[in-house]
Amino acid sequence: MTRLVRALTASLTLALLAGLTTSCTRDEGPVTLRVLASPELADVAPLLDELEEDTGVELEMEYEANTDLEGQYPGGPAYDLAWLASDRSFLLRVQDSEGRLPRPESTPIMRSPVVVGLEPDVAEKLSEAAPEGRISWADVADAAADGTVRFGMADPRRSDTGRAALVGVATAAAGTGRALREEDVSCDRLRGFRSGQTLSAASSRDLIAAYRSKPGGTNALIAHEAELLSLNAGDRRGELLQIVHPDDGMVLSDFPLLLLDQDQRSAYGRVVDWLLSADTQRKLMERTFRRPVNQDVEPSEPLRTDVGNALSFPDSLSIVEQLITDYGDPRSRTADQVVFVLDFSTSMRGDRMADLRAAFAGLSGTDDTSTGKFARFYRGERLTVVRFGGRILEERTVTVRGDADLRTLDQLVADGGYDDATAVWTALDRGYRIATAAVRDEPARPVAIVLMTDGENNAGITYEEFLRRHDSLGSDAKAVPTFPVHFGEADAAALKRAAAATGGRMVDANLSSLSDAFKEIRGCH
Repeated sequence: MTRLVRALTASLTLALLAGLTTSCTRDEGPVTLRVLASPELADVAPLLDELEEDTGVELEMEYEANTDLEGQYPGGPAYDLAWLASDRSFLLRVQDSEGRLPRPESTPIMRSPVVVGLEPDVAEKLSEAAPEGRISWADVADAAADGTVRFGMADPRRSDTGRAALVGVATAAAGTGRALREEDVSCDRLRGFRSGQTLSAASSRDLIAAYRSKPGGTNALIAHEAELLSLNAGDRRGELLQIVHPDDGMVLSDFPLLLLDQDQRSAYGRVVDWLLSADTQRKLMERTFRRPVNQDVEPSEPLRTDVGNALSFPDSLSIVEQLITDYGDPRSRTADQVVFVLDFSTSMRGDRMADLRAAFAGLSGTDDTSTGKFARFYRGERLTVVRFGGRILEERTVTVRGDADLRTLDQLVADGGYDDATAVWTALDRGYRIATAAVRDEPARPVAIVLMTDGENNAGITYEEFLRRHDSLGSDAKAVPTFPVHFGEADAAALKRAAAATGGRMVDANLSSLSDAFKEIRGCH
């Protein structure tokens, strides 16, 4: 065999091997896979033709996935794959099924943290007030409570993005540094944050569209970093959002591709390999502003910001569901009413009254700790202060619209006089008269009572008479819990009985401080 013949033979052999390899890669012909996808992933559509050309796999995308695929898998339309912003809620649902629902193979494709986009003037204001200019979720919650921040966020009942944002804020509010537990989910700690929400949508994609069409009413967006970078890239007004990576951590989405139909494993493998290739990861990054998972791809300039503290997602679906239930419908604007029944007997003189006034001022916004910012009074909240001794000394109700309303109540606490006796149950009965009237006037508004005393009842009606009067008020009273604060020499057993009878819980300020007790009650676990 001549040298030329040997060379031609070798060339033909290599060509045949290359053809066979390509044939195997394409799995002997084209395949069409139905994909249930999060609406946020519509921005990958322009790359799908390249995917089909390179792999022989066509992805037929339906951008309708909900947070945990409830009603969509299994039992819904037959999908081969699911491509989600996050599969955390879905996997918790699989976990809860105790084996009835199989856990599909899942591959992270790209990443993006849930962050805050602030209009420039708001960002400057929050940055100036934040330690070293590092804005936290607590700072955002504080600014939402006082009306500075008016934000948009996707509905956490329907959107992975909104759910991740809510989990991030709630985890920061708990202040534990770990994944949320049952006892960390509070019914009121996020009310101030929630009061700042002025825009909602079923998905963050719809949220961005709504923000673009209605500028002015909302000055902040909570969404994936990628979505905010994309919004800025297409903004023609020049009012670019400043993207803030909250200092107390973020939830990171990894946009996983899930294999729902095991018969399509080979085609799934081809799609995953193509999506994770350096070339595709670079294109995804440039087109969608999401961070590559392929370590060989260097992040572009906008994506070099350190993600920082990645917050853990809860390990129980019931925790997530309770959090979402407590947050409620983001379109609802009804705020709480709290009736503070405060002991101004002479035993409260001196340090005890100073502690009470400091605790109340902290709730009005002077407490700049992280927990203080989440627990503070907020715009729209209705507050009543009832001062009592041996009788009702004074009462005042305001709806918080600004600092002037809070100063009115602070002054009532700061300047009030004292009385020689302590009529605990007479005062609590008065609190229930106010609360039940509020329930009748506005049934949708949650109402609670905070009772603070440092002594035992020695005037007015008895505990038994209070219970009789409470029962006579009917269902309106039963809807209102009392949270007694045990302080000084107060009768702890009696306060616990009152809490149990009204559906509340006693907090012992002697174990920490009055300020911490008030914060705990604002969480009302």
